[in-house]
Amino acid sequence: MTQNTDNKQLKISGAEIFVKCLEAEGIDLVFGYPGGAVLHIYDELHKQNKVSHILVRHEQGAVHAAEGYAKSSQKTGVVLVTSGPGATNAITGIADAYMDSVPIVVFTGQVRTALIGNDAFQEVDTVGITRSCVKHNFMITDVHDMAETIKKAFYVASTGRPGPVVVDIPKDITEDLCEFNYPESVSMRSYNPDIKVLDDDIDLAVKSILSCEKPVIYAGGGVINSNASQELTDLAKYLNFPVTNTLMGLGCFPGNDEQFIQMLGMHGSYEANMAMHDCDLLIAVGARFDDRITGRLDKFSPDATVIHIDVDPSSISKNIKAHIPIVGDVKDAVNQISKKIVQKNLKPKNIDKWWSQINEWRKKDSFGYKQGKEIIKPQYVVDRLYEITKGDAFVTSDVGQHQMWAAQLYKFHKPNRWINSGGLGTMGFGLPSAMGTQLANPDSLVCCITGEASIQMCIQELSTCMQYGLPIKIINLNNRYMGMVRQWQEFFYEKRYAMSYMDALPDFVKLAESYGHIGYKIENPSDVDSAIIEALNQKDRLVFLDFITDQDENVFPMIATGEAHNKMILS
Repeated sequence: MTQNTDNKQLKISGAEIFVKCLEAEGIDLVFGYPGGAVLHIYDELHKQNKVSHILVRHEQGAVHAAEGYAKSSQKTGVVLVTSGPGATNAITGIADAYMDSVPIVVFTGQVRTALIGNDAFQEVDTVGITRSCVKHNFMITDVHDMAETIKKAFYVASTGRPGPVVVDIPKDITEDLCEFNYPESVSMRSYNPDIKVLDDDIDLAVKSILSCEKPVIYAGGGVINSNASQELTDLAKYLNFPVTNTLMGLGCFPGNDEQFIQMLGMHGSYEANMAMHDCDLLIAVGARFDDRITGRLDKFSPDATVIHIDVDPSSISKNIKAHIPIVGDVKDAVNQISKKIVQKNLKPKNIDKWWSQINEWRKKDSFGYKQGKEIIKPQYVVDRLYEITKGDAFVTSDVGQHQMWAAQLYKFHKPNRWINSGGLGTMGFGLPSAMGTQLANPDSLVCCITGEASIQMCIQELSTCMQYGLPIKIINLNNRYMGMVRQWQEFFYEKRYAMSYMDALPDFVKLAESYGHIGYKIENPSDVDSAIIEALNQKDRLVFLDFITDQDENVFPMIATGEAHNKMILS
């Protein structure tokens, strides 16, 4: 901290205070794009070397990159963009982070305070626009409030149920001077994320666990956010209960374990959905019962007692009534249940009959497919990627059929390895989130599974990858359609494929090469393995693998909107 000879603190600019706040918070990486309203901040970033900046090619890419960074590292992602279009371009990523509970802080520039409300150049009401898709937002109107506000932003983003926080900073605030004092801690009267799990709720849960005959553990992204994967796995193994995951929860229980009955929901496995429908005890851990999971609400797990563990009180009984609600940190709740069961060596009822039924359902092989000699099945590419990488990659995805095949067939054995857009379903998420994941895990393999429609949403980030030497492997499952749109049109719109055919596609190999990367086009099933192996051998280069796949392949199983779990389309 700068001091003068009289031992009094010197006043420094708001921009310098901003950078010192990031340093104090331990932030080492910022994703962003400069503009007039934030140039004072960028000037201060340029003067120091503790906080690195990644220059993306679009502000949406900056937020997705910060999400990938946060999801794969369990750190808070940071974004810096300018006012007006810089802020509005970031909205999609902010909404995505809100839906998937991702801890990020997005700093947006704003016009000078004297101009706010005057329709000044590049002015938008960022606080108003983001209000519905953030955990909280702030506008700093006095430089003396900057340090405390930034501290609050990181505190809110990373505690309780994580989420995005937006901090809007007018340009004159970055010019104004004051002393720098970064608070060690902050408290907010209206925000108390430390909710104590009640013993009575735990006792009720334990009683149900020990007396049930057809249990299912339904685990979501909250298990990963709470860093409770090992605790949940240990409890599930002790109880010998079947475990299913949401799309966001994949990896919180080992994907190759015999007790894992695969993902559930609209494109979940036959055994998971049937078990959910027939169970007598449903233990929901860090999951929110969204519509892609529940299907028809009045037919969802109709005979089950529901234990719902979640840190967010507003999620409890929002969609499905919780008979035993447990509000609090997932890790704390699971540990308390374990103390009352495992440490006391209590045993649940024998559920061999339940396992026999589940194993009968498993025989359907609902994720199965047949790979011929002529055309590449998209599932085969994901299968081979899993086998060749031995399940040891970080995998990001875009949104659509390829996302579902990745979730079904790439088995995640560890948490924080599956990085995708769940709640918002954002096409364009895959490549920039892979950038953030690679930067957070520089020595690890990062693969982006995408489709020809999704990849074009943020294709310009190939330039960012070249600038920063990010050796991502892009697995493009190219079927020349917006695949999931085409699938719905086939099933529910009498095969009227309105505007879902992707005509006039670029040559992705040449496109990758034009950005300085390596590209391969693969059309023969016999070349799939060699192409993946060659890509993985290029350890220091981004490789774009363009797999030309079967246009008619659909994702199965599928539960139509409004149907119950036991009403699946299997083929």
